[in-house]
Amino acid sequence: MSRELADHVCDMLSPLGPVTARSMFGGFGIYLDGLMFGLIAFETLYFKADERNRPMYEDAGSAPFKPWEHKPMTMPYWEVPADVMEEPDEMCRWGRAAFDAALRTRKPKRPRKS
Repeated sequence: MSRELADHVCDMLSPLGPVTARSMFGGFGIYLDGLMFGLIAFETLYFKADERNRPMYEDAGSAPFKPWEHKPMTMPYWEVPADVMEEPDEMCRWGRAAFDAALRTRKPKRPRKS
């Protein structure tokens, strides 16, 4: 997996805040404020989608992330179109929408047992 791609994505999304990439499962998770809103797998960038921003991806002809080719399972991350990745303002707009989706769908932390 390309560390250069992960660094490039973080640089492009830096107007959103301190975006970081962490290695995970042979790819990278993309984080802002400790919340994962994107991932890179198989040299492809995917952003978090929910019912509010998923139409952006559907309209662009993108597909959801399938971690295993032989299984029908998909994850709530959708491929970022190549033309979006070439335009910094659009990249940030899509990244912000993905971060907002991650905020809306995050699960509350469980209280610690004392």
